[in-house]
Amino acid sequence: MIRINRQTDYAIRLILYIAQQKEGARVSTAEVRREMQIPPALAQRIVANLARGEFIQTFPGRDGGLVLARPAQEINLRQIVEHFEGKFFISDCLVDKGNCPFDNKCPVRFRWTRLQSQIVVELEQITFMELAQDAQSIHERLPAMSMSQTANS
Repeated sequence: MIRINRQTDYAIRLILYIAQQKEGARVSTAEVRREMQIPPALAQRIVANLARGEFIQTFPGRDGGLVLARPAQEINLRQIVEHFEGKFFISDCLVDKGNCPFDNKCPVRFRWTRLQSQIVVELEQITFMELAQDAQSIHERLPAMSMSQTANS
């Protein structure tokens, strides 16, 4: 089964939460952790990793917090997934041609290549601006629920 790891999922949640704020507004790590249900033990590591990847900027101190390093429309799911997981491959036969004894003669490899391409294109097209807009639409339909309550449903 193809699956992203928990740390990547939390990183996506963190970026999404920041993307939902007014541009340039700083949010505390504690606020993001609480609203997006990210365990404290992982939050600092994820924040540091996202800052190293230049997805967010961190500001220390009382008036500090987290902001996106660039506009939400310039950050997509593929970038975050590959930053945390490495290059995305749905099958080992796509990683290195030497991994498959049938190489280009294999009809399954051809299909994996096509499917891989479709997934990568989809991940590239999903920006955090779009996700933030989707979240806003959901919130408008469910005004009494916070994002963390929605995640538990």
